[in-house]
Amino acid sequence: MILPDAHPLIKTPKIGVLIINLGTPEATDYWSMRRYLSEFLSDPRVIDTNPLLWQVILQGVILSFRPSKSGHAYAQIWNKERDESPLKTFTRAQCEKISTVLSQSNPDIVVEWAMRYGKPSTRSGLENLMEQGCEKILLFALYPQYSACTTATAYDKAFDTLKTITRQPAIRTAAHWHDDPAYIDVLAGSVREALGDDENAQPDHILASFHGVPMRYLQKGDPYHCYCVKTGRLLREKLGWAEERWTTTFQSRFGPQEWLRPYTDETVRNLAKSGVKHLAILSPAFVSDCIETLEEINIGLREEFLANGGE
Repeated sequence: MILPDAHPLIKTPKIGVLIINLGTPEATDYWSMRRYLSEFLSDPRVIDTNPLLWQVILQGVILSFRPSKSGHAYAQIWNKERDESPLKTFTRAQCEKISTVLSQSNPDIVVEWAMRYGKPSTRSGLENLMEQGCEKILLFALYPQYSACTTATAYDKAFDTLKTITRQPAIRTAAHWHDDPAYIDVLAGSVREALGDDENAQPDHILASFHGVPMRYLQKGDPYHCYCVKTGRLLREKLGWAEERWTTTFQSRFGPQEWLRPYTDETVRNLAKSGVKHLAILSPAFVSDCIETLEEINIGLREEFLANGGE
């Protein structure tokens, strides 16, 4: 084929996979945290109230004090060796492993990773794939249980980038996998590995703690609550645990409105006060350890459980 002068190089068509995680600040200082929280909490999929009123509250009140509080929490779990949050460390590692596995079956598959908020951006991930000749791209949001404020906004951000591209690739989006047998098997395996085989060392109770969302999202038709409950039930059944020794809860609520119940923090306190001494918590909604698992649960809630009588 004879190409005209100055014609762009025609590359071998490739297939791209863009895995998308939530996001992370670039550092723990006030301004880095403020930039990240401002982007995150300005997303109308996350905060669905009147945007003008919300921005006055967010920029004038919340972002005056919350960056320092959040920065302190991040500092406790920060990956000092790489100078980044664990979420970024683990997402990168997951991308590398997925790339290795997929390239064995098809060397023309290219895998990149991105964050919905912060860096590396979704735009940069898409541009990197297209620069490598990807004419088909799978968007893979790392949320087993679909929610509009996680899965949908991740894909929204990718579509915003695609609106500005003259020659768009073919795009597919990965569906949620809250009840996929392979996912349930992996969760069950991780629980068995963590608890071990010693019958005398088993916990009195297990919590499956999912990230919460405001109750009004469920009332507007978001299926996230149903998917979380089903994941918890399937996992409990797979493990053979009795219903009375297992609770599915929701963590990380923010603000005065009602969120999905039961709340993880209240449940942890009540279990400790009721005489539960040995408690295990897993977080099936998170595919990577992050601030919610490493600081909120493994530091904050651990201290609260011990303070209320747990061992």
